[in-house]
Amino acid sequence: MSRTLVIGDIHGGLKALEQLLKKAKITKDDTLIFLGDYVDGWSESANLISFLIQLKTSNTCIFIRGNHDELCYKWLTQNTFNPEWIKHGGQATIDSYAKLSKEEIAIHHQFFENLINYHIDDQNRLFLHAGFTNLHGPDREYFSKLFYWDRTLWETALAIDPNLDKTDPKYPKRLLLFDEIYIGHTPVTRINQSKPVHAACVWNMDTGAAFKGSLTIMDINSKEYWQSDPVYQLYPDESGRN
Repeated sequence: MSRTLVIGDIHGGLKALEQLLKKAKITKDDTLIFLGDYVDGWSESANLISFLIQLKTSNTCIFIRGNHDELCYKWLTQNTFNPEWIKHGGQATIDSYAKLSKEEIAIHHQFFENLINYHIDDQNRLFLHAGFTNLHGPDREYFSKLFYWDRTLWETALAIDPNLDKTDPKYPKRLLLFDEIYIGHTPVTRINQSKPVHAACVWNMDTGAAFKGSLTIMDINSKEYWQSDPVYQLYPDESGRN
C-alpha cells in the first residue's frame, strides 16, 4: 500500500536520512514530502542534495523551500552571503561544495530553483517550511519569504487554549483554513520536546536534527513516525549548529 510521509529539517545529516528511510521501510510506492532546510549544519549538505536528486528518480518527492536553502542558493548563484549564515551552518555547506564539480553544482542549481514554497494536497492539508500570515491563506501572502521565515503561525498554534471552540470569534482564522498544517523551521527541542508536536491543527516536524535532536519521518495518515539516532551521534567529530 502506498503511503505519504513527511520529513522534517535535515541540515546536512545524510546519514540520518538514510537511516530513516530504512527504518520506515520506504518503497517506490511511497510519496515523500520534505519540509525544507536540507543544508547548513552537518558536513554532508552537498551530498544530501545529490542524494535527494537521485531519490526523485525512484520516488514521488515534493521538496519545500527552507530559509537555509534560500541562503545557500544565493551563495551558489551570486557568491555572496550574510555573515550570520556562516555562523548558522553555512560554513559546513561551503566546505561540502568544495568537493563537487562545476557540472554537479549546476545540477544542484536546478534543484534549488525548483523548490516550492508550499504544497496543498487533495485532503486540504498544507505543507510548508515555516508559516504564512495572510488570514485568507498562503495564496494571498504578500511576502513570499514568510513561507520559510515566519514563526508566528507556530507561536499562535502553541498559544491557543485547547478548550477554545473553533466557532469562537477569537479563534485564529489562519488555523481554520486547513485540516492539518505540517511545518518545520522551529525545533520542538526549544519547548523541551523530542518528538513531533501537534498544536491546534499544526504538526511541527523539526525535532532538532541540526542540534542535539533526531531526524523524524511520519506517515501523515496513520501518524506513525520513525526517528534517527540523535544526529550529532552520527557525526561525532562535528559540532553541527551548536
